[in-house]
Amino acid sequence: MAGSYFPLGGRAVLDACVLYPTILREVLLDVAGAGLFAPVWSVRILTEWRHAAARLGPEGEMVAGAEIAQARLRFPKAEVVADEGVALAYDLPDPADRHVVAAALSARARVIVTANLRDFPRETLAGAGLSAVHPDEFLTGLWRRDADPVAGAVHAAHARAQALGGRFDLRDMMKRARLPRLAKALARG
Repeated sequence: MAGSYFPLGGRAVLDACVLYPTILREVLLDVAGAGLFAPVWSVRILTEWRHAAARLGPEGEMVAGAEIAQARLRFPKAEVVADEGVALAYDLPDPADRHVVAAALSARARVIVTANLRDFPRETLAGAGLSAVHPDEFLTGLWRRDADPVAGAVHAAHARAQALGGRFDLRDMMKRARLPRLAKALARG
């Protein structure tokens, strides 16, 4: 889906659930750094990321704060001021997710990258000119169009994980990151 209509370099909102966990975020942000898409988030999305990390305790929250600061420095144009009022008309299963739609509308993004597809019904988003896509589908679509930067991002994330003491192979890392399709695509070459 993402590969067929998403313009390379286009804007995509990254939901908090794809910014945390680490491996998935690293792959997405490295692919963005290669210019395949422009990441978008709002303060509220970043706050949700920090809140999720805080469940690990004060250290998790501190680490997330540092990672958020790095992401903001790396992508200074990614943060949008989301007018949540523009999303009030959209009936989502969880009204608390309207802020993600608001970020997309405010940024004129066409895609929301999220692992929580049920929270963003296709019919509802279509009315806003948006679509939600799982990160595996999103990255696999980008890989089909420009394989080297995506493969490079995956291998860089794997190298960082191993340097920090991660003792798992690439395929296991991809499974943990919820990227099985991309893993198969990379294995095929």
